[in-house]
Amino acid sequence: MTDDRLIVALDVPNVIAGLDLVARLGDAVGFYKIGLGMLTGGGLALASELKHEHGKRVFLDMKLFDIGATVEAGVRGLVQYDLDFLTVHGDPQVVRAAAEGRAGSGTKILAVTILTSLDRADLDANLIRAGDIAGIVVERAARALAAGADGVIASPHEAALIRALPEAQRKLIVTPGVRPAGSAPGDQKRIATPAEALLAGADHIVVGRPIWGDNDPRGAALAIRKSLPPLA
Repeated sequence: MTDDRLIVALDVPNVIAGLDLVARLGDAVGFYKIGLGMLTGGGLALASELKHEHGKRVFLDMKLFDIGATVEAGVRGLVQYDLDFLTVHGDPQVVRAAAEGRAGSGTKILAVTILTSLDRADLDANLIRAGDIAGIVVERAARALAAGADGVIASPHEAALIRALPEAQRKLIVTPGVRPAGSAPGDQKRIATPAEALLAGADHIVVGRPIWGDNDPRGAALAIRKSLPPLA
């Protein structure tokens, strides 16, 4: 049985490369993330093919942010692709608009708190209020969940704090910034191992480069799955 706690990020240039990686991974992976970098390379077509021809689950990571009417319209159009997860920025007004747009579909709206590639110096440069990153992440998560998000995107460092929120009961926590032990951090700054992220309260982990950048991506995916705590 495929362990869908592992989501593989298809950070490749186009549909052809994406389908090649999916074929190499085979039944080792059942859940894929398609991000903004793939959008102009046929990302929506790939999402549809993965869902309807390969029986995979799909997480479309668009991080939508705009005025309410535009977010609502955008989400309404995207959920026609039968997506499992779709990301928006975690501002409450954006989350509320996205929740309206997905009405009647099975797509889960996930709110982005603070990107895992950012640290306090980055927040200062972006004029984000002073304070500990974890505290800001938890506050943004609580507000997004109260606004109607089905879950949040947060680093493994904040997963346990978010899981303890009353608003987070029966909600999803999805963690990027996950690296197997010994892997280079790349552009991530708040990282943990796959097992650490799940034990901290995450429902799903997102792994990209350590899998698609490996000479044996299927073996890398299976090794990560083997490292995970047992399914409840």
